[in-house]
Amino acid sequence: MSNKSMTDIAFEFLQNNNEVPFATLWSEVCTKLGFSKEMADRKIDKFYSAMMLDSRFLPLANNLWDLKKKYRFDESHFDTSKIAIDDDDDLDDEFDFDFDDEEEESEKDEDLD
Repeated sequence: MSNKSMTDIAFEFLQNNNEVPFATLWSEVCTKLGFSKEMADRKIDKFYSAMMLDSRFLPLANNLWDLKKKYRFDESHFDTSKIAIDDDDDLDDEFDFDFDDEEEESEKDEDLD
């Protein structure tokens, strides 16, 4: 059993391996940490989220993973300037609350008590 984090174990494994399937990474982490099947089932989502948020890792096609440092910048980043963003003005109208009315109702309720 190791005192290292799940992502640190994955990082060390990927230093010696290239383009590893997520299932292989998870199996390695579970083995190193001595997880039971039940523990593995409970922690897999936390591990996946941690991998996605950790800037050392690069998710690739077909659920393969590698270390970002092994790739050139243009291979590990994509241009977001051409992504169409839907205008959120429609949402503003949908969730337009009048807080003044709520305060007045709250004050009325307090007066009744």
